[in-house]
Amino acid sequence: MINRPKGAPFMPRELKSKEEFEKLLESATEVRVSRHGDEAKVKLRTRDFLYTFKTTSEDADSLVKGTKAPVVEL
Repeated sequence: MINRPKGAPFMPRELKSKEEFEKLLESATEVRVSRHGDEAKVKLRTRDFLYTFKTTSEDADSLVKGTKAPVVEL
């Protein structure tokens, strides 16, 4: 379990590389995709954290294509 002060909120962690994202995608329980024009933000919910990754809309489609976790479009 993660140690944090009682009542302190969990902050999402931003991923900077595609390799990190792909590694964590295997342990995701839910994937959310938020599109804004040509850009997309992909959010990975794991058991302990929420991770975010900013990319293009086309790249987001190819990244979440083969995941076992449910994909939610926002």
